[in-house]
Amino acid sequence: MFQNYIKSIWRNLLKNKLHAFLNITGLSIGLTCSILLVLYLLHELSYDKFQVNGKRITRVIMEYKAGESEVNKGNFTSTKVLPAFKDNFPEVEGGVRMYATKPVVKVGDKIFREKGFIFADSTFFNVFSFKLLQGQPNEVLKAPKMVVLTQSMAKKYFGSENPIGKSIIMGTSQTECLVTGVSEDCPSNSQIKYDFIASFSTLGADQRDTYFNANYTTYLLLKDEASIASLQSKIPTYMKKELTDPKYGGAYIGFELEPFQKVHLYSKYDGFEANGSIMYIYIIGAVTLFILLIACFTYINLSTARSVDRAKEVGVRKVIGAESKQVFWQFIGESLFTTLIALLLSFGLAIVILPFFNDFAAKQLSLLQLFKPTTILIMLGTTIFISFVAGSYPALILSKLQPVGILKGAFKNTNSSVWLRKSLLIFQFIISAFLITSTVIIKKQLHFIQNKKLGFNKEHIIICSTDTKIIEKEELWKSELKSNTKIKSVSFAYESPVKINGGYGMSKTNDVKDAGVSVTANPIDEEYIKATGLELIAGSNFVKQDVIDASKEDSTAYYHFILNEAAVNILGWKKEEAIGKPLYLGSDRPGIVKGVVRDFHFASMHSKIQPLVLFPGGWRNTLIAKVDGNDMASTLAFIENKWKNLAPHRPFEYSFMDEEFARLYELEQRTANVFSVFAYIAILLACMGLFGLVAYTVNQRAKEIGIRKVLGASVIGISNLLSKDFLKLVTIAIIIAIPLAYYFAQQWLQDFTYRTELSWWIFALAAGISILVAYVTVSFQSTKAAVANPIKALRTE
Repeated sequence: MFQNYIKSIWRNLLKNKLHAFLNITGLSIGLTCSILLVLYLLHELSYDKFQVNGKRITRVIMEYKAGESEVNKGNFTSTKVLPAFKDNFPEVEGGVRMYATKPVVKVGDKIFREKGFIFADSTFFNVFSFKLLQGQPNEVLKAPKMVVLTQSMAKKYFGSENPIGKSIIMGTSQTECLVTGVSEDCPSNSQIKYDFIASFSTLGADQRDTYFNANYTTYLLLKDEASIASLQSKIPTYMKKELTDPKYGGAYIGFELEPFQKVHLYSKYDGFEANGSIMYIYIIGAVTLFILLIACFTYINLSTARSVDRAKEVGVRKVIGAESKQVFWQFIGESLFTTLIALLLSFGLAIVILPFFNDFAAKQLSLLQLFKPTTILIMLGTTIFISFVAGSYPALILSKLQPVGILKGAFKNTNSSVWLRKSLLIFQFIISAFLITSTVIIKKQLHFIQNKKLGFNKEHIIICSTDTKIIEKEELWKSELKSNTKIKSVSFAYESPVKINGGYGMSKTNDVKDAGVSVTANPIDEEYIKATGLELIAGSNFVKQDVIDASKEDSTAYYHFILNEAAVNILGWKKEEAIGKPLYLGSDRPGIVKGVVRDFHFASMHSKIQPLVLFPGGWRNTLIAKVDGNDMASTLAFIENKWKNLAPHRPFEYSFMDEEFARLYELEQRTANVFSVFAYIAILLACMGLFGLVAYTVNQRAKEIGIRKVLGASVIGISNLLSKDFLKLVTIAIIIAIPLAYYFAQQWLQDFTYRTELSWWIFALAAGISILVAYVTVSFQSTKAAVANPIKALRTE
């Protein structure tokens, strides 16, 4: 019996090649997309699950404000937080303080600037579950100038030699660090990624007298995961008592605990890599479901449409003795066989496409994940579900029919089957129109961000990281670089205007009772405004003497400040009257306001522009070179040559400011790319289903078309007759999809303080694309039927 089923299934597929091709191709594409997206989702949802203590670890978020300014929050604390909390709260068992940097590392003649260098307390390998291949967790970071390398870094610097006991030279200070351990490379699903872990004591930064100087990341290890709520409730009272010290000047400081395993998807504050977003997980999950539904509905539609053609086959089978349950399982078997073929093809396609998908999604998904029990069970379960859903309708209907009625031709398309096909087709195009509309809106928002007037010029600006040796020769660097006429301006600053992070307190007086306001500040030089294209709207720019005055290392140091409009407003001044006003940046930088710049976006457009102070001197580790953009290759070659002569101790690395700006929106850009690609796939699958239904309809109405042609109907008339019913369904789908897309787009845009408007043309464009694609799909088959010879249709029976 089973062998007979297989033969029947195979013969049926060969007999109906178009139907089989559309079903298998549609399901294969849908399942391939689903496999790739499920791998992506599983990877994102698995972040930090390998951490044994993960549920007991919290990240500390600091929040602070001065005076009437807004509360500032971020992933930073002083070094005091961990010891203070451990000593005062029984819930805290331990913790780790960490500091990320990007020093130059040298071993022999190998010299590289490393971006994965982290300083951490000696408890690091006890709190976190990173596996040491060599060295003991309690020993490898117990003293200053110790460092642990990952396996790949050990190979990079020491080859096949054992690195234990050898040294690396780190940073401009040429600090010699002893290699005490080697760890496995960090998993791709870890929010903490490092290449080097050096002992925190190397920094000499273990200060326990202030909650300011917040430049570090703090993780607490609690005694149990239930302690988070109780500890959080105690912090406000504790901090209120701590802040009675006059040195805090009435400032507010608080701390919020983030469960470690929720940081990657739920936190607004990046860690050692950019966070994901639970919103985008929901979005990609919805896209996965939509793609799979469209593929399934195409299969169900074509299967139910062909149920009429299979009626006589069922009648014959019943006459010769087949039972209803045998007919039922025949159809379910055909459905299961078809979906299993599609599943095997989809696994093969996923293996081929995965490397390209990794590049596309900026992930490191492994082929091995395809064969994990979870993935296989999900896909097998989906396949079985599709098989039963697609095969059950014709199986149940046809298996219950009486053979006499079937053989007499009494079985026709029922209203229920027609309405089912129409409903599924509408649903397919609702999804397609929704995805198209959403893609257009996401692209429009990203275009808005890229083209909004930022308040600075990000084009043709080269960014290089520097160090103290370079800063010591600042004037020589400027002179040498500007000897090339293609380089218009050279500036040294702490950060470029794309993203400025430094948090400071600013007040009108130096009285400790004056709480002042919280501001962001950036040390710069006299060429910064010219190089970056900031617009000075009051006062004047810095001159070299301002930098000299601010760089004095005694009490005679004096500062001139340039404020943005937001800072002027929060101080209650007008921009013209602010010039010459006394101002204090912290307690150790007295000075006056020298200028005011127009507000510019120095952070992501997810947040509004905050008060900002630019001040001369200070630690400046970024070189900014404004070039004319002509013959960029020769300009870069010139800078590299000067770099090798003036800074042989440091490798030449550069980026462009517009690239730095684009990195602020990598998550949104990736989401837009995913939406774009899978919106195209969705409408392709919907059109495949539409194509199959139109082909079936044309075949059913072949004699009617032949009669109409004999009676004089035109090709256009017949084509329009066949097209209009389908286009009505697509139009209904669009009418339903557009309000849904509008609602969800509004919710997504709420995350941006600065956002595009939802213009009417977006929805008109999406509707037009949907209708055009559907019309082309329908008209191809209807025109083919209309031009066919009517005699062939009329003489067949």
